Amino acid sequence: MSAPRNNPGRGRGRPIGRGPLTRRQLLARAGALGATGLSLPALLAACGGDDGNGTAATTAPPGTDPATTDAPANGGGDELFFENWTAYIDPTEDGEVGTVDRFVEATGIQMRYSEAINSNNEYFARIQPVLGRGERIDPDIIAPTGWMAGRLINLGWCDPLPLDQVPNAANLVEGLRNPTWDPTGEYSLPWQAGFAGIAYNIDITGRELTSIDDLFDPEFAGQIGINTEMRDTIGLIAMSLGIDIENLESFDDAAPAFERLEAAKDAGQIRRFHGNDYFDDLTNGNFAACIGWSGDVAQLAMDNPAVRFAFPESGGTSWADTMIMPAGAVNRDAAAKWMDFVYDPEQAAQITAWVGYVSPVQGVREALMDIDPELAENPLVFPDDETVAMTQSFASLSDDVEEEYDAAFSRIIGA
Repeated sequence: MSAPRNNPGRGRGRPIGRGPLTRRQLLARAGALGATGLSLPALLAACGGDDGNGTAATTAPPGTDPATTDAPANGGGDELFFENWTAYIDPTEDGEVGTVDRFVEATGIQMRYSEAINSNNEYFARIQPVLGRGERIDPDIIAPTGWMAGRLINLGWCDPLPLDQVPNAANLVEGLRNPTWDPTGEYSLPWQAGFAGIAYNIDITGRELTSIDDLFDPEFAGQIGINTEMRDTIGLIAMSLGIDIENLESFDDAAPAFERLEAAKDAGQIRRFHGNDYFDDLTNGNFAACIGWSGDVAQLAMDNPAVRFAFPESGGTSWADTMIMPAGAVNRDAAAKWMDFVYDPEQAAQITAWVGYVSPVQGVREALMDIDPELAENPLVFPDDETVAMTQSFASLSDDVEEEYDAAFSRIIGA
């Protein structure tokens, strides 16, 4: 599964939804303000979140000085540092207590929570020099996407999880046990999961979209957005060409997908390549369609029914973001308590209500019925077996092949 790669803000639960800015409101506001030139990163910065450069405010426990949480975590069980994607957890706002502060209140552990991951490759470039020297980075838990977690595991830069201290790990859904990036299940637990497919504005398209071919229809020339997450974009295009993306071994295996993407760019089909910032263009009609993520569109559609998500007939890509412990993490006991806490179905339901993605925890749907019955019935959040069968996860690539894919993709998108 691939990443929110610049995961946006989330959410809309009943208890959390009373806050001043839920994920759904955040996305809707981003769309409404798009015409003024205020982007989602700028909006997040204005709301005290991401500053647009992958650096975000940390969450300190109530009554503490945030400056004191900036030091590297130390001690085995009374401190914890978790580095995650932007707006990927329910916050404390307007009197409602978010997951981080509920955890602090329940355990007494002083927690630093940072929204510093903006993309997998960017984050890898930041931590590689440190971990590559055999030194530890400050966070006790980080949240790369599965394929990146696999790279870190294979490099020997992760410690096994203290699963004997995480009894709620038994609640992990069956389909995410022993994933390809962590075959023994020793090094990772999924944080959230989701899908990539076609996001479109039916007020602009005038019809339902069902195929990746629709993104290349000359009718929508100059109105198409293409995602800068290589695995989702190339994965979806490759699947539409009949390529099995779970068994890619060389660049040649996926070369036709790169060729189709480059031809579309040269023909003027693509308005722009986007990351997390596609909400404005999609809701305002600058994009007729783009490659988007299921959780985002599920939430956007609640305020703008014209915004829709479709699994292409050829299938969608699936991804999962993980919780892993970088080598040398010192707060193992605290990390175990955190993982056990968020794998409790009641706690996981609070997160799901805000993020709108697929929870890896069994029992969340039942718990969510008391928080947000509408979301509990959303097939993008709780997909059935038929939907899951329509998806594929991008293959784990060797380092040299990965380099070929990244170089070709970067050249096409101008990165």
